[in-house]
Amino acid sequence: MKPLARWARAEWGLLYATVRGPLAKRRLRTVPMTVAAVGLTALLQFAQNQSWGFRLVQDLGAVRAEDPLWQALLRTPLSLFVPALDLPVWGALAQILVVFGIAEVCLGWWRTLAIAYVATLAGTLYARLGIALGPHGPLGLPASDALVVDTGPSAAVVGLAVYLGWRYGAYTTAGVVAAAMVVEVAVKENLAGKEHLAAIAGVAALCAAAVALRRLRQRRSRRGGQRRPGSRTGSGRSGLPPIQS
Repeated sequence: MKPLARWARAEWGLLYATVRGPLAKRRLRTVPMTVAAVGLTALLQFAQNQSWGFRLVQDLGAVRAEDPLWQALLRTPLSLFVPALDLPVWGALAQILVVFGIAEVCLGWWRTLAIAYVATLAGTLYARLGIALGPHGPLGLPASDALVVDTGPSAAVVGLAVYLGWRYGAYTTAGVVAAAMVVEVAVKENLAGKEHLAAIAGVAALCAAAVALRRLRQRRSRRGGQRRPGSRTGSGRSGLPPIQS
């Protein structure tokens, strides 16, 4: 086997094996949440481009740092599926279909939504912190960013990609995604780029918590003098077994 093929097998083999079977057997029926998310995003895109729907979508799913925190938190879940007005909608639909679809097969629909929400929420909360810090520090933002409408699935997509890379041993892929976000901020420092980094930080905290919890369970098991019935080490390089959806 050639070195590149061996690397690809080591990097993506477990993820590919997990996704291939269910998708080949049931196709889009395997990912009903993803299909619904694509449909919801397309519907919101249509509505916000109509005279009767723009204000409704803004009131339900448009998040700005200047908004009261309680209002932003209420809007954040739907904001994930509201496409940015200045970007082509096909990009958002493709991101959701591919990344959410893979995540739904691997993690299940509710874990996928939970991780997507954590990533999006991390970006939403960072925007407020960055504006409070001001434009002069590396983590700060200009006050004008408080008026920016913050919507779209990109932070969730980045967070899910990094989490899947960690969970299924594709560490190089996760690292490349994170590095690309750093380059994005270096080339064009804006709210979206820094929110992507905040999303990665939020997901990294989830990964660290999962590792800490696993180690705590292992210590308790050793103290009890026996392993839990049916427990086993995973085949992924993260040391965790694949999640069965």
